[in-house]
Amino acid sequence: MAARPRELTPDRSARHLFGAKMRAHRERADMSLERLKDVVMVSTSHLSRIETADAMPPPDLPKRLDAAFGTDGIFEELYGLVRREVHPDQFRRRMELEAQARLIEEYGGQIVPGLVQTEGYARALFETFDPKAAPEKIEELVTARMSRQTLLSTDSPPDISLILDEAVLRRPFGGPTVMHAQLSRLVDLTLTPTSVVQILPFEHGGHALVGGTLTLMTLDNGARVAYEESISTGTLLEDLAAVSARQRAYDLLRASALSPSDTSTFIRSLMEVVSDECHT
Repeated sequence: MAARPRELTPDRSARHLFGAKMRAHRERADMSLERLKDVVMVSTSHLSRIETADAMPPPDLPKRLDAAFGTDGIFEELYGLVRREVHPDQFRRRMELEAQARLIEEYGGQIVPGLVQTEGYARALFETFDPKAAPEKIEELVTARMSRQTLLSTDSPPDISLILDEAVLRRPFGGPTVMHAQLSRLVDLTLTPTSVVQILPFEHGGHALVGGTLTLMTLDNGARVAYEESISTGTLLEDLAAVSARQRAYDLLRASALSPSDTSTFIRSLMEVVSDECHT
């Protein structure tokens, strides 16, 4: 027996409405996803994920859907809303995409990115962010943070490229011992077959990404997404133009950052300072 199609929720967002309308017109035309695939030149799996709002429609799909269903521009109009909409389940979606990514590029302006934090550093962060949190809640958060890092130790881990502002290394969390361990972790990742770490020195001055963090993810199928995060909010971007603009900003920072070799030397010099603090 064929699997029952997932229930749609068009009232949740423009993206959900786009998917619901797509399924409604497809079924009205008595078309399977397999048949629609041949008409609009998008894979069956991708079309299925668009219908359930789990994937962003590609830019050329709305026009092809309007042509296929004779809907006189309805899908193009809907896409105008979809492409500007913040994803309704963006953090959950970000985690799903991170697990699928083949390349993760991240700029960290204030703290070490979660994927490469040590347990001690992560615990110090959570305790600082919410000093009233119960110990068991802190441990729950730390466990969740560490579980994200398992994707780096799989048989086929993603490549990661990190650009860290100098402030990340000079702002200690958890005391000298914790910070020394975190700096050591970064040194180990500075240049490996799957990782590159570069420091953006203070002397570089201002830049387009100052004040937040940016994660760029390239998926198996070549699709690219971006995730921007501030103190308490995050925004998932899947629109090609928006992602390309963030990629350009990231590439400019990479060109201005220290080389991996110079980054390693820089971090080791800070480790010596922290090590002296550990023994005072």
